[in-house]
Amino acid sequence: MAHSLHASSPAPAPFRSNRPDLATDAIRTAREDLAACFRMAARNGFEEGICNHFSSVVPGHDDLFLVNPYGYAFRELTASKLLICDFHGNVLDGEGVPEATAFYIHAEMHRLLPRAKVAFHTHMPYATALSMTEGEPLIWAGQTALKFYGRTAVDRDYNGLALDNREGARIASAVGDADIVFMKHHGVMVLAPTIAEAWDDLYYLERAAEVQVLAMSTGRKVLPVDPAIAAETYRQMREGDSESARLHLAAIRRQLDAEEPQYRH
Repeated sequence: MAHSLHASSPAPAPFRSNRPDLATDAIRTAREDLAACFRMAARNGFEEGICNHFSSVVPGHDDLFLVNPYGYAFRELTASKLLICDFHGNVLDGEGVPEATAFYIHAEMHRLLPRAKVAFHTHMPYATALSMTEGEPLIWAGQTALKFYGRTAVDRDYNGLALDNREGARIASAVGDADIVFMKHHGVMVLAPTIAEAWDDLYYLERAAEVQVLAMSTGRKVLPVDPAIAAETYRQMREGDSESARLHLAAIRRQLDAEEPQYRH
């Protein structure tokens, strides 16, 4: 299912006269945070083989992004294994290349949507299951789902694998102002200003999808929350969301520091 980027031909990069400093403390922290998210996503069953990808714009370099290399499962990734790429497909730091769909989706997402500093794409089972059903994916029946009230979009035009810039640009155009994109017949994309917020949204999105699928499986009618209450609950949740996300990421890093400290290497 995964494809090497070498099978495609990204446009050549413009000449760079000066190599950027890619060894700053901020970049190292971003590497470790992203590696922690990969490891914890694997623990939660969010990954799919060597497919799926997380990316983050490199601190201090809006034309570069961190992304996982082709051929590795999430649970294998470490901070130093992550690649730094430009929007032309050139790897400036790290060994290997990104998976082709990772490059074409994420490069266009970061290039065309500057607010999307972080992009997490998975085929995690419950959210993906809802992308395959008739109607809107979330019913807004569970409290956890209300974290995403008014923040979702649906890319309804599944067009096969994203193996060129045009498909990446098409997906980016479907996003609008949303943070959460259900990609019909495909999976989900979470966009965020920070790695912590992307992780927090990814985790709770799958939890919201899981309980909705369980409720639907009873065969009984699933009752949505009154829209006015849903909107107010969303507002309450979002008030402290960025701090809660920061603490959530810190918590998973503490767990990994104790049990899988190699993620930092």
